[in-house]
Parts: sequence; structure tokens; C-alpha cells
Amino acid sequence: MYKIDPTQNRIAPLEAKRFAELGFTERKHLQEWLENCPQALAQVDGDELLIIQKEFDGFDDTRERLDLLAIDKDGNLVIIENKLDDTGRDVVWQALKYAGYCANLSKSQVVDIYQRYLNQRTQETGQPVANAADNLVEFLEVDGLEAAQINRIKTQRLIFVAARYRKEVTNTVLWLSQFGIACQCFKVTPYQTGGELFLNVEQIIPTPESTEFMIGMVAKEAEEKSADTEQKQRHTLRLAFWEQALEAFGESKCALYNNISSAKDHWLSAGSGISGMPYQLIFGKHEIRVGLSLQNSQAEANTFVFERLEAQKTDLEAAFGHPLDWLPLPNKKSCRIQYAKPVDGYNKDNWPGMISWMVDHMTKLETTLREPLKVINQQLKQASFDAAEVVDD
Repeated sequence: MYKIDPTQNRIAPLEAKRFAELGFTERKHLQEWLENCPQALAQVDGDELLIIQKEFDGFDDTRERLDLLAIDKDGNLVIIENKLDDTGRDVVWQALKYAGYCANLSKSQVVDIYQRYLNQRTQETGQPVANAADNLVEFLEVDGLEAAQINRIKTQRLIFVAARYRKEVTNTVLWLSQFGIACQCFKVTPYQTGGELFLNVEQIIPTPESTEFMIGMVAKEAEEKSADTEQKQRHTLRLAFWEQALEAFGESKCALYNNISSAKDHWLSAGSGISGMPYQLIFGKHEIRVGLSLQNSQAEANTFVFERLEAQKTDLEAAFGHPLDWLPLPNKKSCRIQYAKPVDGYNKDNWPGMISWMVDHMTKLETTLREPLKVINQQLKQASFDAAEVVDD
């Protein structure tokens, strides 16, 4: 690794170090770094991780303790084993034992494990207690916890982190991968230049280039073998609902969804005029919603728009005719403004009334926000942060 000196137009090598000589330890340093920055281990697009426990020792009749336990976007549990300058010989066997223990965890047990972790974090940081179930629903992007597929059979993943890998470790990891066991090895190297320290995290098994292919092949095989019945039923149900809803919107004064197709997701988006900030219809088992979702890749842009709309809250709610839910979602990129109605959503007899409600209230919401959004969009383009990517849809 080299440091760039743009003034001299030169590069200078950084000095690779061992964790031990820098005084770093596995538990107090490497584990803490990864706990608070799990994206360091998500080097393939879409492979986001959520840490749900650390130093987990909740295995019956054992005194085993795994370093970090995470969950990925597909609801798979991820066992993360950290070593510093050397993996040792037994790290794979250790991780396999943990995976075997975790394979038996039910969805409710996973939620409980995560809630205990959040409670502990609250004691350590003083932040408000978060709700594990709500966090998982949002992270997994599902329509309620009952729809989440968590820790299914044969889906556990292993991640190893170390500065140096012994041959017996890498050979075993590659052999396990042939049997569909998802294993990744990350090489971590500390560097120093002057008083500055850097950490390089590099996925070496499998290489990032081959990971997408391997994931694709596993997913294809799983899809060909079987499809989850409940999920297929939900997809079919949503497609039917959205077809009826889009037909009703096509006959209404609201033109937002004129060129939108039915989908299997529980949401349906339409452009608001600002990139990454669509209007959304939400069709859930227990609730339907209309709203504006501020989910631009630039978190500052979402906050910018949200705060300016919230400053007009009284006038906007008066124009809309109902109080709105204003959700800044602190510590997250996206914000939402929405209006909801409780329903028995999967009862098809209720669909005509639900669809009529959606058409009526999305029409009101779009009419209410149309002019304010135009003004805010012009302000957004002139904002001090880099707004080059924030353009009209």
C-alpha cells in the first residue's frame, strides 16, 4: 500500500506492521473495529451485515464463546471469527462448532439474542433502547417479522479475519466451499506512516470477483430445488393487489402511477421529481400507507429535504387534511413522511376499500407536496454539500 503525495506527485510505501507490535489486541481492538464497522467485511455489493451479538456464549451445556454474530440481507446468520497476526490451526473447527450451535436457533431466539445485544449497547452508550424486531424488519426489508426468513436450514455463513492464514486453514476453507458452506477469509493488515495508522481489509477467499458468481450459482441451485411456498403466495397476492390498485389509479386524477407496473414487493414507488425520493404505496398484512420516502444515496440530501418540509408541517397537514407521520430515522440514511391505515390486508374482500383509500390519499399527498418539492429541489441543487448527483427524475 502506498500513500499519495499530490504536491510532489509521488507515492511513498506505507510500512506494514504486526498488530502485536502496535499494541493492538483481538478483543479490545479488532473485534471493536468490526463490530462498529461491519461494512469492512461486505466487499461485494449488497452483502450488508448487521451485528446482532458479540462474544456470544448462549450455547447450552458449553462454555464456547464466538467473537461476533451477524445477519445478512437474506436472513442468514454469519459467524465471524477474529484472529490477529495468525489464525492458528483450529480456527475452522472452532467456527464450524459455532455454526452447528447456531443452526438450531429459531427466529424468536435470534430476535431475543439481538435484543439483548441492543440492551447492552444502550447501557454502554446511553442511547435509547432500540427494538430488535423493528430493526430486523427494516434491515431485511420485509413486510413484518412474520415474513422474514431467518436462519433457515443450511444457510449459516463463516467469516474468518486474520493477518496471516496457515495453509491448513485456507485448504480447509476451500474444501468446505465445495460443499456449499459459505466461507470467506479476510486478510487484515495494519500500516503506519509517521504518526498515522491505517488498516487494509482484503477478501482473499473467495476473491470478490468470484464471489458474485459463486453466490449466483448457489442461489440458482436453491431456486431450482425448491421455492418457499409462503413467499410465492405473498408474491402472487401482491401482484394481484397491485394490478387492481394500478387499474384504479389509471382511472383517477392521480397520474403518478400511469407508467408503473405491478410488482411482487410490498411497496410500489413513483417519482416525485427528486432523484431517490419517490412517493410510495405500502401494502402490508396489517397496514396500508401512502408516503414520501427520502432515500437518496446522499444522506445529507434526505435530511435537507425532510427538514424543509417539516418546517411547513402545519400548512402541509392542513392541506392534506390529516396529521402525517414524520420519521427522520436518526442514524440511518433514509427519512419518511407517511400516512397509514390499519387493515386486514390479505382479506381480498377488503381490497376495494383499501385501494379507494390509497387513491384518495396519494392524490391528496402528491397535490400537497408538489409545489413545496419543486422549490426545495431548486434549493437542493444549490446546497453546500455535493449535490451533483441530485437531479430530477
